[in-house]
Amino acid sequence: MLQRLPHLLGIETLTSEQITFFLDQSKPFQEFQRHPLKKLATLRGRTVALAFFEPSTRTRISFSTAASRLGADTMQLQAESSSLKKGESLIDTVRTLEAMRPDSIVMRHSSSGAPAFVAERLGVPVVNAGDGTHEHPTQALLDALTIRDRKGTLEGWNITILGDILHSRVARSNIFLLSKFGARITLCGPAMWLPREVESLAPGLRRTSRTEEALEGADVVMVLRVQTERIHEPALAVEDYILGYQLTAKRLQLARPDALVMHPGPMIRGLEIDPSVADGPQSCVLEQVTNGLAVRMALLYHLVSGAAADAPHPTKE
Repeated sequence: MLQRLPHLLGIETLTSEQITFFLDQSKPFQEFQRHPLKKLATLRGRTVALAFFEPSTRTRISFSTAASRLGADTMQLQAESSSLKKGESLIDTVRTLEAMRPDSIVMRHSSSGAPAFVAERLGVPVVNAGDGTHEHPTQALLDALTIRDRKGTLEGWNITILGDILHSRVARSNIFLLSKFGARITLCGPAMWLPREVESLAPGLRRTSRTEEALEGADVVMVLRVQTERIHEPALAVEDYILGYQLTAKRLQLARPDALVMHPGPMIRGLEIDPSVADGPQSCVLEQVTNGLAVRMALLYHLVSGAAADAPHPTKE
């Protein structure tokens, strides 16, 4: 029987069996979103603390909604109002949260490794909602669920990840996950965001700064969010990025006819991706949002409920 995880801090250390388990657990929660009454009592009386030390809208709302639909209460700490602004240390802030007796902490932080630091010191499950340039595990899981839904399997696809590879925790988590299922991954972006060191993240990675080369024959195209403050660096202008790396309808024709287009959001239309592609039939962006809710419900249920991994699914009870 699959062992329960104490935390979800990243994808790198998970096995393909553990990943498949979470995806399978997410499927009934996908169906549950179609119910007129989207509320379970599974985690009634439990509290999930949302500790977001970095601005977030989509991920924070998704976790908050997931907890609510499982019947849990939430307490929220946001960067703009936190005591960190007043000089309090991270561990003291989180210990204050722990003193309020939450049953789990969902944490986003600008420092790589911060969730692991907290998990080592506190006695409740910690979920990494994005840490620095390290990992964003739930994003990779929801992306995998989306690919599996559309393609039927995760095995062996040609995946192109396009954009700022160097700074992207989304890229890292997807590389770790998809490589466990035999994906052939091509990384593409400006040379300054595509150092040789990224090849060490998984076996068989290919990197190129030529977008057309990267897209040829792709089954899935993952467009990364680009931080606009980085694109104004002297080595790269906005116009250069659009000309060289924006996913346009013409460029997408180089991929397979049924290639999926994915983006973690929020999108900058006209910069990272052309609106005709973002809203086109190959786009999975809205499905990713819906699947994120299902994945996060599955994770919170697994970490907080205390039920055995082979217990009946809460949507079937």
